[in-house]
Amino acid sequence: MSRRFKPLTLDRLGALPLPCASCVFWESAEALEPVCGKACDADLLRDWFETVTSEWGECGRVAAEDDEVLGFIKYAPARYFPQTHHFSGEVDKDAVLLACLHIRDDARRRGLGQVLLQTALRDLAYRGERTLYAYCCAFPADMSTMPVVGMEFLLRHGFTVHSPHPRFPLMRLDLRATLPWAENLEAVLESLRIPLRRPQGVPTTFSAPE
Repeated sequence: MSRRFKPLTLDRLGALPLPCASCVFWESAEALEPVCGKACDADLLRDWFETVTSEWGECGRVAAEDDEVLGFIKYAPARYFPQTHHFSGEVDKDAVLLACLHIRDDARRRGLGQVLLQTALRDLAYRGERTLYAYCCAFPADMSTMPVVGMEFLLRHGFTVHSPHPRFPLMRLDLRATLPWAENLEAVLESLRIPLRRPQGVPTTFSAPE
């Protein structure tokens, strides 16, 4: 058994645990209640993915144990996430937004969220991106149902408040200030003490300290 980081590709969308495999919360133009899986459409998600990858490039990473996904991160320019228009603090359409960071329940609190974030930062920096944005949850909530990242997690990893809001602040990270990071993140992934071959559960938005 081996653990690897792999690009989030079209053929791996189906390997994401439900509801992530068909959730189109951020890809939906209509105002939605901020709940994971509030809008699900596998065909729309595939069409969205094909458009983004053809126009912009790879838009995420998965952490996998063999073919089993332990967690994933998804990001792209804000213009590809129309749901942002219903959040406070508008993001420039060309600025990259971290939309999803989900960890499988049985793999949480073991450092995987941090390493997944680092893979995204490394990818974006190599591609010449300078800034990463993310909406976060600033109040106590069941993060297993929230389509945003926890504020505490983002603050611990260098994000600052870009646009205040009592519920969903917009956070910002200067990618130039994130160096250095681990050169061999795959080795870090292998070393994490994540139980092997446990039953797959519903992913939880990463919010708690690991």
